[in-house]
Amino acid sequence: MIGVVDYGMGNLFSVQKALERLDVPHIVSEDPVELERANGLILPGVGAFPDAMKRLNETGLSSFLVDFVESGRPLFGICLGMQLLFTESEEFGTHIGLGFLPGRVVKFAGKTAEGQSYKVPHMGWNRLEFQRESSLTKDVDEGYAYFVHSYVVEPENRDVLVATADYYREVPAVVSGGKYGHVFGAQFHPEKSSTVGMQLLKRFTQLANQEVTRS
Repeated sequence: MIGVVDYGMGNLFSVQKALERLDVPHIVSEDPVELERANGLILPGVGAFPDAMKRLNETGLSSFLVDFVESGRPLFGICLGMQLLFTESEEFGTHIGLGFLPGRVVKFAGKTAEGQSYKVPHMGWNRLEFQRESSLTKDVDEGYAYFVHSYVVEPENRDVLVATADYYREVPAVVSGGKYGHVFGAQFHPEKSSTVGMQLLKRFTQLANQEVTRS
């Protein structure tokens, strides 16, 4: 069974509908006792990093997520949920994240080094380019995914990059690795990304239910 973490800032309906289309048993809950029953967790997210971490900390879900990951079960962060997996964010000041992956979340500059301006947020379809093999992307096509974000992750170690996209700079699109090879993230919205997104969600549920915990 898959648990979807409800902390008041996730696109829960679309994630839930995607899991229903995949015929995957799941629960949507804010209760750690209920979520503890899950084989794997999805951490969605829409909004601002500091607000999200404040809610996770106030509800005790942040410490629960740490314990869950330490138990060896997989976690999949989506959009803001992926950014929360990293060390810190500069959104509205400096704020500490969950710290599973080393790196910092920064705002798109809105201008290239050559002085070319571009729109922020990054919104729309971009092609994924796989950088390395991962258990999450096995049997997943290198197609297009749907992005909506104003902030982008800058990982300390490029080894965590599973897939990238290009939006006037390199955009980490799928991440995993380091100490926690069973922690995964997607900057785009898999539940809105057609075939590629559904393949990715299906693969995560397979990993969780098979208890595969290596990146």
